[in-house]
Amino acid sequence: MPLFDHHCHGVVTAPLERAAFEDLITESDWAAPEGTTHFDTQVGFAIRRYCAPVLGLPPFASPEAYLARRRELGAGASELLLRATGISDYGIETGHRGDEILDPAGMAVAGAARAHEIVRLERLAEELMLSGCAPTAFRDDFGRLLDERLQHAIGVKSIAAYRIGLDFDPARPSDAEVDAAVEAWSARIAAGEPARLDDPIVIRHLLWAAVDRACAIQFHIGYGDADVDLHRCSPLLLTEFLRRTRASGARVLLLHCYPFHREAGYLAQVFPHVYFDVGLAINYTGSRSVEVIAETLELAPFHKILFSSDAFGVAELFHLGALLFRRGLEQALDAFAERDGWPAAERQRVAELIAWRNAERVYGPPAAGAA
Repeated sequence: MPLFDHHCHGVVTAPLERAAFEDLITESDWAAPEGTTHFDTQVGFAIRRYCAPVLGLPPFASPEAYLARRRELGAGASELLLRATGISDYGIETGHRGDEILDPAGMAVAGAARAHEIVRLERLAEELMLSGCAPTAFRDDFGRLLDERLQHAIGVKSIAAYRIGLDFDPARPSDAEVDAAVEAWSARIAAGEPARLDDPIVIRHLLWAAVDRACAIQFHIGYGDADVDLHRCSPLLLTEFLRRTRASGARVLLLHCYPFHREAGYLAQVFPHVYFDVGLAINYTGSRSVEVIAETLELAPFHKILFSSDAFGVAELFHLGALLFRRGLEQALDAFAERDGWPAAERQRVAELIAWRNAERVYGPPAAGAA
């Protein structure tokens, strides 16, 4: 069946040497210690097992042989891997290293699929400030810019988990608080500091601007790179924010969630506007991803679970995200059938909900914003 990958990124177009490739198959900010390799991980083994045959190599070809074949095929390697996924729609988040990767239109061509933009709120605000926006005009200018982008984008994303943690004050900040915070941020930029937004008042303003527009709002949750403080990334920390927004018309999408996927399942059960996935964890748990996927089906209503790969940089992560997701969901549903007699038609219906129907309902029909 088709898959709607509701949160992912583009792939790099430049040829990759081994060190650069290994950097893209780990969430660490560091190279593997001398004498070791990131291929000695669940994701590394999965690449050799499942991606090598797609590129015409035997399963478990050596890393050296695999990378040599990848270089030989050039951009064709990415196309082969992407088009073998069965992904029909990409939700491309464009705010991370966007100048190094294919944009939504490029991904649509490479993957022979539809592509839709997801706007990163913090990056949009940073771009606005770097364009010379006056602090007193920020609130109005950001609202207009967000409205413009939402004419084509299907949702927004926040990396509050990275920048301020999810234990932020859930209240809407006042206009005066926002203006003062932007003034201080602008002064730091003028003094030569990076434009990186890490002010909790400004980030809260961005979130409430999205809520006011009844957006689909994605939040990074849990597992990520070394820049996160994982103990501040539990979705339970968003509980009061979710209470305050449940009647707003906004939909809140909790991304990745591992190791807090059971907590995310609870929130998806009790709040009508909350959805979640275990995207990033599927690739990086590899052979154990079957169990992780099964755990997502414990509490959450089946109409609240979505598929994502959170793939970035290399097409292998799209390929594995789709393959391991299909395998894990199928095995979980088959186990329920063996244990409790779930009919085949019901298993098919649940699989379709999670694979693409829920995302289509949350974000709108595929034609909206498609590249």
